[in-house]
Amino acid sequence: MPVLSALELARIQFAFTVSFHIVFPALSIGLASFIAVLEGLWLKTGRQVYLDLCRFWSRVFAVGFGMGVVSGVVMSYQFGTNWSAFSNFAGSVTGPLLTYEVLTAFFLEAGFLGIMLFGWDKVGRRGHFAATVMVAVGTLISTFWILASNSWMQTPAGYAIVDNRIVPTDWFAVIFNPSFPYRLLHMSLSAFIATSLLVAGTAGWHLLKGRRDQAIKTSFSMALGMLLVLAPLQAVIGDAHGLNTLKHQPAKIAAMEGLWETEKGGTSLNLFGIPDMEAEQTRYAVSIPHLGSLILTHSWDGEIQGLKSFAPEDRPNSLVVFWSFRVMVGLGVLMILLAAVSLALRKGGRLYETSWFQRCTVLMSPTGFIALLAGWVTTEAGRQPWVVYGLLRTADAASPVSRQQVGVSLMIFVVVYFLVFGTGIYYLLKLLHKGPGADEHTPAGEREPIGATVTYSGRRPLSGADDRIESEQQGGADHA
Repeated sequence: MPVLSALELARIQFAFTVSFHIVFPALSIGLASFIAVLEGLWLKTGRQVYLDLCRFWSRVFAVGFGMGVVSGVVMSYQFGTNWSAFSNFAGSVTGPLLTYEVLTAFFLEAGFLGIMLFGWDKVGRRGHFAATVMVAVGTLISTFWILASNSWMQTPAGYAIVDNRIVPTDWFAVIFNPSFPYRLLHMSLSAFIATSLLVAGTAGWHLLKGRRDQAIKTSFSMALGMLLVLAPLQAVIGDAHGLNTLKHQPAKIAAMEGLWETEKGGTSLNLFGIPDMEAEQTRYAVSIPHLGSLILTHSWDGEIQGLKSFAPEDRPNSLVVFWSFRVMVGLGVLMILLAAVSLALRKGGRLYETSWFQRCTVLMSPTGFIALLAGWVTTEAGRQPWVVYGLLRTADAASPVSRQQVGVSLMIFVVVYFLVFGTGIYYLLKLLHKGPGADEHTPAGEREPIGATVTYSGRRPLSGADDRIESEQQGGADHA
């Protein structure tokens, strides 16, 4: 068994923590906007179903938000412990951008989150709705700054190098660097799509269990309607993002396609294959002539540089990037297909009665997050061997720490993460198992009137998810 170096262990540690972290902010981004829409519909129509859904998904949001904050704080410390050379070189750019995220987004979310979760009986309807909207806006502003920082690392701009350190010379160019608009849209849509699939899968599971109440049907319909709009739009944004990547990071595109030779007169597309970095070829390739040119350059004979055009030390690991990209794209195609089938069933009046389709929504419910993770692997592994593309290599960005130090901290992270976040995810799944619209199962005389207030005893985000799930589980099962 090969012995991993401190650099390799540091990369594994960061990949592990960021993989845990990114799921929860994506859920928060999508759910915050969904909750704001639900509360707005309740205020406009007065329908109890929207209030029921708003309350339920607010509890789910509280759990996801809490886990996102904890995992984000842990991840940020690694810039000092494992990547101090990177912080020293590029901290004058990444530091302010992350500070702007805290000042303009996190404080906004945290400030209004208390009103959103605990203020139903403290403020009026409009005041509470305004707080919910502010939380949703805060999640999007946070996305803006985080993606600005990450995109600058991919396509640096607006800088000078003085005394072997980055010095910002144009903050507008730093923030709105060449890849930023595409990454911002792509990531934001990914969060909304992942949330739509989770909501649809939750509703589909309850439909399979026999529930046909309005809360479940409304969740199912709204989530699939959103997916129908966003999944094809994501394909368009992804295509534009690919063109941008081809211009600024051609080696990444070559690795994504398992392309080694620069083909004159038109580039083939490798549908499948096993890239071999040592042999410099893609084994067992199944290729379609000229399709690579059509997709990647929008022309029949467009030329794309192969990996052999780049020095071996400047090549990303094609095996990893090739397959992570295909996982993302393959799941994206399935999402578009799911949305198209939902439209056909909706027009035929069979959306809520087709059990095989409901099973598909349940199976597809985690795929939004899987595709999101696959996309981040493609983005980050495809940038290698650079941590700041073309300026600072990953090997030169690491801290002078020993293999033992990084290995021990990695093992601690693994144990603690699986204990803490395993428990959190278990609780989240139990909430989803209970499902939305619990108020609709109580006798009419015992239900709260429209506009009734909700009182929470806690004052922390996770206190917003105050259901005693275990004791209520049987009642939900009996109803189903």
